[in-house]
Amino acid sequence: MSDSDKRLDFGLTEDQIELRGLARKLARDVYEPQAAGWDATSAHLPESERARLANLDLLGITLPQEYGGGGRPLLDALIVIEEIAKSSQLAAFPIFEASTGPARVIDLFGTEAQKAQLLPPVVRGEKTIAVAISEADAGSAATDMQIHAEIQGDEIEINGTKRWSSGAGAAEQYLVYVRFGEKQGSAGIGAVVVDKDTPGLSFGPQERLMGFRGVPSADMFFDHVRVPVDRMIISEGGFRRLFTAFSIERMGNATMSLAIGQSSLDRSARYVEERQQFGKPVVEFQLVQATLANMVMQVDAARMLIYRAATGAGNGAPNTLEASIAKCYANEMAKQVSDMAIQLHGGYGYSVEYSVERLHRDSHGWAIAGGTTNMQRIRIASEFLGRRFDQRS
Repeated sequence: MSDSDKRLDFGLTEDQIELRGLARKLARDVYEPQAAGWDATSAHLPESERARLANLDLLGITLPQEYGGGGRPLLDALIVIEEIAKSSQLAAFPIFEASTGPARVIDLFGTEAQKAQLLPPVVRGEKTIAVAISEADAGSAATDMQIHAEIQGDEIEINGTKRWSSGAGAAEQYLVYVRFGEKQGSAGIGAVVVDKDTPGLSFGPQERLMGFRGVPSADMFFDHVRVPVDRMIISEGGFRRLFTAFSIERMGNATMSLAIGQSSLDRSARYVEERQQFGKPVVEFQLVQATLANMVMQVDAARMLIYRAATGAGNGAPNTLEASIAKCYANEMAKQVSDMAIQLHGGYGYSVEYSVERLHRDSHGWAIAGGTTNMQRIRIASEFLGRRFDQRS
């Protein structure tokens, strides 16, 4: 075990250290060599790689064992996500979705029949469940969503449009947040699982994004889409219950940012010790040392915040305040540390050859996804003070 590993262990069990080693070897041997190519071509992750993750029991790490999952605590999933995401954010995305994303919503709030039907295919790598929340005028103001759902006998009919759904057009299933009835705000919102091939569901062209290349993203159009009523995971008015699931998702998001920061730091440390200028390694210059020290402090602080929240969560959900603090800090850390990595690499940092520009591009995506850092600040103040703030008045 390296000195840096010892510093980052935080009392991990032998089983967790072994799990980290498995994920690290996979990332180094399989995903690191392919990451730049996937980014350059915006290629979606091959289904064979999703199958590989499933065969290694790295999908559904936190899902219950009775549905094929690992039944492990949240921290175990975050350990794996970080190791894979340090090499390839794209390769880590299925783990993020299965262990901290919409599959966990089904795990937390679905019926036994729903979980038995929907979760095993996720664990086996046969299906991915993506989430559809945002709309053109309902991003940070998620409760302004207007997509409409109506229960008609034993079916639900859905009409409307979703935007910024990561996985749209590629995932086999979608957890779609909808508005039942005429109630505005959170009171009318619920969530329904919709299959990709359901009649009436169509997708716009794939978005071209600054980062997250290869992660599918497209508009979703629902034109008289009908699904069985037993696909309703959250009934009308249950939106507030979902803050529990959102806190879990934010831990996955924060860990993706942590991976960016740690990878940026590791690559920079290697570079400044090898690169020569003025007849000596650039690490000998005090400004380089100071920059590297700032990177170390920020990455370590982000990890401590994430591990605090995840350790407290156990097999459940983290404290909402701790989750928002971890996400907000880790998101901003990743942007700053990856930017410093570009500066330390000089001209090479601006080249795709050294990968730090890819890390910087991806860092901005996580600071928007799952609730922007500005929205996290509002959530932090609200939770800390024990009061709500109305952004509309």
